[in-house]
Amino acid sequence: MNIKFFLKKLSLILVFVVLFSCKKKENKFKDYQVFRYNEHSNITSLDPAFAKDQRNIWAVNQLFSGLVQLEDSLHVVPDIAKKWKISEDGKVYDFTLKKDVFFHKHILFGKDSTRNVVAQDFEYSFRRLLDKKIASPGAWVLQNVTSFEAKNDSVFSIRLQQPFPPFLGLLTMKYCSVVPKEAVTYFKNKFRENPIGTGPFQFKIWVENTKMVLRKNPIYYEKDERGEKLPYLEAVAITFLPDKQSEFLQFIQGNLDFMKGLDGSYKDEILSFKGDLQAKYQDKINMQVGSYLNTEYLGFYLDTSKKNPIQSKLIRQAINYGFDRVKMMQFLRNGIGSPALHGFIPKGLPSFNYQNGYTFNPIKARELIDQYKKETKDVHPEITITTNGNYLDLCEYIQKELQKIGLKTNVDVTLPSTLRQGKANGKLPIFRASWIADYPDAQNYLSLFYSKNFTPNGPNYTHFSTDTFDELYGKAIKEVNNNKRYKLYQKMDSILIVEAPIIPLYYDEVIRFTQKEINGLGINPIDLLILKKVKKDF
Repeated sequence: MNIKFFLKKLSLILVFVVLFSCKKKENKFKDYQVFRYNEHSNITSLDPAFAKDQRNIWAVNQLFSGLVQLEDSLHVVPDIAKKWKISEDGKVYDFTLKKDVFFHKHILFGKDSTRNVVAQDFEYSFRRLLDKKIASPGAWVLQNVTSFEAKNDSVFSIRLQQPFPPFLGLLTMKYCSVVPKEAVTYFKNKFRENPIGTGPFQFKIWVENTKMVLRKNPIYYEKDERGEKLPYLEAVAITFLPDKQSEFLQFIQGNLDFMKGLDGSYKDEILSFKGDLQAKYQDKINMQVGSYLNTEYLGFYLDTSKKNPIQSKLIRQAINYGFDRVKMMQFLRNGIGSPALHGFIPKGLPSFNYQNGYTFNPIKARELIDQYKKETKDVHPEITITTNGNYLDLCEYIQKELQKIGLKTNVDVTLPSTLRQGKANGKLPIFRASWIADYPDAQNYLSLFYSKNFTPNGPNYTHFSTDTFDELYGKAIKEVNNNKRYKLYQKMDSILIVEAPIIPLYYDEVIRFTQKEINGLGINPIDLLILKKVKKDF
């Protein structure tokens, strides 16, 4: 073994042992509290311009902040902006900034320094988000913005092409976080691993694929209701165990404070058939369940070869009819979540589409497959579903059901990172995916099917495109009347039901498990991890 490598590895281990060795030490130093969780999908970047999915968003949310933020109730409230004014025509937003917000203390050019945030920092951050050289997947967030400027140090102004009522919610996305120009210029491409923001925690160390540590920001600007400075925690420690069962074992052994979601490897161990916490764990851990703006689905990439059966709407509809979602949820999810018997817009949003989608109808499914065979002369249609290990049970269930209706189905299991890349690059004809709301409006979901949002410039992974859908989408983003806008959303959702570019599987629920000593960890329908008010009691 290379001695230098061994000594380096040993030194890192010793650092973590000293910092996070045992609860006894944390008892002795009550102000030194560490919140520990695992990110099985790993983290790829701490740059908010690349806060594309939950694994990155959770970490970025601890480090960065923006003009506004979402409460657990999904109301938009001030963050760095203390107030804002919207013009009568709904096109101009003027934000007045707080004066006591500072970037994390950092070392640049050998000097330890910090400074307060000014409106010019937002002007720079927004221009960076739109910079094609940066190639941020979040550039689409500003697609309705015609201009923005710092009127002075305290006022930042944004002008829209047309009124867009959900715009404030859009600004709560981590893409819109403020970053310091001097730090980005200094670190360049390495800003992803040297983040400097204004959030409740600041970056300490990142050993990729092993562990990440964030420390309390001593100059954070927010206070609690009693005037006490936030955050309460001293540090956040994130591990990267890729196996969900290993994560579960670490949690049960008390080595993790928090675990999110339900995996087939342990669902029956921790939950009863009815979805309640098993009796043996009720005195050891807490469980929270709440509505979740997340739709789990299978997507079809519609720019694939014309010879692929999924290019036919007949096959896509047959697959939608071909398996029982109610049974799937009952036996594979222990009743956590609702079967997706409607459209893509999830329950919990006021524009939820109550039009019936696809219910289990094997007779109809066989008829559609027979019609496809007759029209195409493809007598042995075959499809392949690509997923990761965490959703293998769902895909294998669908596979067995589809084979019963005469559609040969393969399941390809790959790593989460490979699945994400293949989905983004159009290399997977059928892929398992989920869409978690970035902000509480159905436009967030329907943007996945707008033709101008084709990947890699937007979230349209299916490359679905119709003139009718695009026309309705254009009308909806201009409509200031909520009821009228919701009706337009429902019409678009109905188009998705008929054209079937996706297979909605279920509307998810947030399920969180914590150790008994964790207090102050809320729950919200977008499953954002907010740690600034979390305490650990011993």
